[in-house]
Amino acid sequence: MLFIAVVLALFVGLSLGLLGGGGSILTVPILRYVLGMDAHEAIALSLLVVGTTSLAALVPHARKGRVRWRTGIIFGLAGMAGAFGAGRIAHLIPAGILLTAFGAMMFVTAFAMLRPKRATTGPDAAPESPRELPIAKVLAEGIVVGAVTGLVGAGGGFLVVPALVLLGGLPMELAVGTSLVVIAM
Repeated sequence: MLFIAVVLALFVGLSLGLLGGGGSILTVPILRYVLGMDAHEAIALSLLVVGTTSLAALVPHARKGRVRWRTGIIFGLAGMAGAFGAGRIAHLIPAGILLTAFGAMMFVTAFAMLRPKRATTGPDAAPESPRELPIAKVLAEGIVVGAVTGLVGAGGGFLVVPALVLLGGLPMELAVGTSLVVIAM
């Protein structure tokens, strides 16, 4: 089982490094069902594992200039506030509703990411992303993503990248690197 857990952990690391997300959603089941940990222990340990893995994955992205530091730090701080607030009320919502909302959110996010890209040249071209995103926009996105994460207990990374790409207009490679800052926070 330990060998299987190590192989699966490598997959988690690859997911975080390549896509900027997938940490807790993959780590908690590995710790719980492969290694047999108690659910509360698995959730707590996943934070350490995913945070450390995100920091390690951040290094090559930072060296290649694929991180918007200000955006990542502001988004992360706002996300932490949103997650804390939503986490305080999550226990009031029935688990079935939370799981249904989580599944719907995953579907909508996947669909949005798979839509055809807007034109990059010509009259319909998308505007080029600014050096850093506007603070108000980053704060709003961070609070919303953090709140969703606080409600369902996972999903920060796989929501941060689409938020930065779809709502913030960052190119994918910058969104992945920047999301690692947010996840580590």
